[in-house]
Amino acid sequence: MTPMSLVEPRGRYLSFAEREEIALDRAAGLGVREIARRLGRSPSTISREIAGGCLNRRPRGRYRASVAQARAEARARRPKPAKLVLHPRLRDWVADKLENL
Repeated sequence: MTPMSLVEPRGRYLSFAEREEIALDRAAGLGVREIARRLGRSPSTISREIAGGCLNRRPRGRYRASVAQARAEARARRPKPAKLVLHPRLRDWVADKLENL
């Protein structure tokens, strides 16, 4: 059985403050694993974040927290309304099924 951790879990998504830390650490020449250790995140999370947050998409592009945050916010927005909003009959059917559980 896995031991229970008393450390509060981190959020699923990186915060802007964490992105700023990544930018500062990268500018200081720290590697992905060291940044991950400092933030308590997986090295793969940091690696993906750096790849997606570079101003230009070249492998050695400069990571910018503001660029990464803007891209994350753009991806997080829902591009269309939910089906239950668009289809009243479907919404009524789902509500009826939920009431009769």
